[in-house]
Amino acid sequence: MKRNTDKYNRIINAAVKVFAKKGFYNAKVSEIAKEAQVADGTIYLYFQNKDDILISLFEVEMEKILHRMKEQLASLDDPVERIRRFAKVHLELVQSDKELAEVIQVEIRQSSKFMKEYRNEQFREYLHLISEIIREGQEQGVFRKDAVPSIAQRAFFGALDEMSRYWVLSSKRSYTPEVAAKQISDIFVAGLRRDSETD
Repeated sequence: MKRNTDKYNRIINAAVKVFAKKGFYNAKVSEIAKEAQVADGTIYLYFQNKDDILISLFEVEMEKILHRMKEQLASLDDPVERIRRFAKVHLELVQSDKELAEVIQVEIRQSSKFMKEYRNEQFREYLHLISEIIREGQEQGVFRKDAVPSIAQRAFFGALDEMSRYWVLSSKRSYTPEVAAKQISDIFVAGLRRDSETD
């Protein structure tokens, strides 16, 4: 597959628009081709089928998201501030691109191939950023030792993911990403603090 060519990127960008507008199941490859301004057959030079387009779209966008998150966290040493920054950046990304957020939050879950067969290493690395922060906090004596990082990372991401999906599916937003990020990270950090450690 020839990635990062002009046509490849046009197809990916077109797929985001078409999947967000039509839904994954209702979208047609021909509609993606039309939006990308390429011939229908050109799509199959880069992708096997519609599921392949969706998975490739996720890979491309996840790479960008992972890169941005690493950049945002790099300047911070305090694990509590890193948790807060992670939440804020994650929710700001959802707000900044509604179409992409809808595809990732809703449409990508409609692909049985993606949900059952696909293992995305970049997404695993994204989750691993959270567990790394938790381990650092434990090593510094900030976070409780009995917290299991691999469980905590999914609990934290799950809260952010649910808030993201709520925003995508709701016509109204009662609060800003900043408020939501602070609430979620404060609740999470409170549970991780050493003074909340169980016997």
